Formats: sequence, structure tokens, C-alpha cells
Amino acid sequence: MRAQNCFTEESLIFLAKMLKNSGCGPSTAWPPGIVKCLSGDNIPSDVSIEAARSEAEEVIYPLVRDLLKKTNTNPADVDILVINCSLFSPTPSLCSMVVNEFKMRSDISSYNLSGMGCSAGLISIELVQNLLAARPGARAVVVSTENLTQNLYHGNERGFLLQNTLFRCGGAAMLLTNRWMDGFRSTFKLLHCVRTQLVSTDSFGCVYETEDPTSQRGVRLSKDIVKVAGRAMEKNFTTLGPYVLPISEQLKTGFWMAVRYLQKVAIQRKIIDKDTATKIAPYIPDFKRGIDHFCIHAGGRGVIDGIEANLNLSPEHVEASRHALYTYGNTSSSSIWYEMDYIRDRMNLKRGQRVLQVAFGSGFKCNSAVWLCINSTNASSTKEKYIAPSSLKDNEKEKKEN
Repeated sequence: MRAQNCFTEESLIFLAKMLKNSGCGPSTAWPPGIVKCLSGDNIPSDVSIEAARSEAEEVIYPLVRDLLKKTNTNPADVDILVINCSLFSPTPSLCSMVVNEFKMRSDISSYNLSGMGCSAGLISIELVQNLLAARPGARAVVVSTENLTQNLYHGNERGFLLQNTLFRCGGAAMLLTNRWMDGFRSTFKLLHCVRTQLVSTDSFGCVYETEDPTSQRGVRLSKDIVKVAGRAMEKNFTTLGPYVLPISEQLKTGFWMAVRYLQKVAIQRKIIDKDTATKIAPYIPDFKRGIDHFCIHAGGRGVIDGIEANLNLSPEHVEASRHALYTYGNTSSSSIWYEMDYIRDRMNLKRGQRVLQVAFGSGFKCNSAVWLCINSTNASSTKEKYIAPSSLKDNEKEKKEN
């Protein structure tokens, strides 16, 4: 950041402080265009469209190549291609780049999604789910990535600077199919996909791409983002709950919802005095009774800590999320797939277990998906598990003790 030669000393101190508390480790990756300035001779970062296209090629092409090789799939056998990248939407599209590079069929159905934030990976999954419902015996490739070359903020407004401490290069590719023969070699089966879109002024503007007073472009993150994300997740999980929770948890939830509603009606009719009435906290269902593993979008350390506390999860439940954040940073829509990979390889994933993915995105959105493991890899015994750095809560406790 110092080598960018555009930040004030105050901004650099702020960036250093935010980076220290971000949960990101030293191995996270920036694109070549941004780190170019480190070569000396006051060479500025390359933010050209060709540099951004080069970043996309370096990330996406190996992903698709490895996916086709691992699944023994011929490019001509792919019927549907979906690529989501929020901040970079070139012409020709990213889909066209992949189709041309791998010589896919001329009648392939391709969809390029942009501007949908970090939850676009699950939007892509829902799109493919609907497309496959109308096309029996089809195969679809989904690529989730983000492009940073043209999206490093070069100003000094604090609301914009946060993006420079969290977002990093990354990507993931998945093959989805409804061919029944492919079920014998598939790892997961998609059970549910739930999307939630908040409609309000504060939610729409809490993640907002714009320019600062000096005309420097960036993504402004509002102070209300945690509160907005909480509302979005509450709505999403209210819809998801009946699909994954046991009856006992659903009955408890329904009972306390009814109690809160009756109290609200009683206050409105002045049966109960509003000032003296005891506030009834909403009942938080125990999702651990219906879900075995959790992939929480690695949007930041505070996001993971907050969801861990609100859902009463154990450190093991958020282990994959902390690993993804520390090792790769916030890779936007692909972070939940890094977490899925960690769970598959190192957390003794067993056949019949269910994995929940939760991701947040601009707009404001909260999307979730539930997957059933139908074939276990049993690779956990050969790989070391990740020991997460202490949470923000632990850091505060340690400071007080010191």
C-alpha cells in the first residue's frame, strides 16, 4: 500500500490497523497489476483493462482446466456455463473467453453475472438448478471469482479503504449435473437453495460502488453493514429453517414467534404498558441439529465472529471459514467453495452429512445452500487441520487481562 504512492500516512496507519485485525494471513494473493509497483523505479500499478483481462485468464483458465481433468469431462460435453464476477465485466464476456479457450460447443448456454457481490456464487447455483430442471441429462460448469486489478481504491476516505485490507484474488469451479449416472461419482447433492433480497434504502447503500470527493473510484462500506447483514440472515434462515430443522426446533421457534406476536398485539391495544413490558428476545433455533458443517462467507473476522456467536456455533464449526480467511483472504463469491474444499479434505466429512453455505452480497442479499454428502473422500487423516488465530473476542479479553 505504501508503494502505491497515493495514501497519506494517516491512511497507511489505518490500513495497517485494519489488516492486523482482519484475520488475513501472509499468503493471500494480489494480482500482478497491483504488485507491479513493488519492482521499484516508481512503476505505478497497471490498472488497464488488458491487465484485468490477464488476471481473469490466470485465475479462470487453470480452474476450468483442472475441473475438466479431475472430472474426466470433455469441454464439448458442457451444456451450460455460468461465470460470476462482480466488479469486472469485459466485452467479450468472461464466458466468451472460456468458450473460446476450451473450444466448447457453439450451442452452449452461457451466462455472465456481474454486480451481484459476494453472494453471487449461490445465485449461480440457483440459476443452474433452474436451468437443469428444464434440461434433463445436462452438465453445467459454474465459475465464481472476483477481479481486483482495476478495483484497488487509491483515495484516503476511510469508508472506501476497508476493501483494500480484505479482498484478494481467488476463484473456484464446480461441475453440476442431473445425469443419473454421474451420481455415482458426485461428492454432493444440492438439497435447498434460498435467496433473500432486502429492499430498503440503508440496505441498498451499505455496499456501494461510487467515487469519493477526489473522484477516486471504490466500494464504500457502510457502518450499518453488520446490522443489515443480521436482518438479511434472519429472513433467510426463517425461510430455510423448515427445510433443515427437526420438528422439535420448529415447534419451539413457532411458539416463541407466537408469544412475541401476542405481546405486540397486547401493546398496540394498550392491554400491556409498552414501557413496563418485558422485551421478549427472538428464539434462535439450534441449526447444529440439522446441519453438520458450516461454510460462512469469509467477509471478515467480525462477520465470522458474529455468526459464530449468534448461532451458538463451536470453534470447530467456523474452522473452515477462519482457514479460508487467513489463507486466502476475502475472495468474494469463491470463499465458500474454499471452505467446502477444506471440510471435504480435512474435517472427516461423512456420507449423509449436510453442509450449509451462507454468503452475503451487495443489494443487500443473503443467500444460502444446503448440500448432502453422497460420496466421502475420507482424506482428513492425511492432512493437518488448521488452528485458527484467536477471535476478536479473545483479543479483547487478552487486552483486558494485560
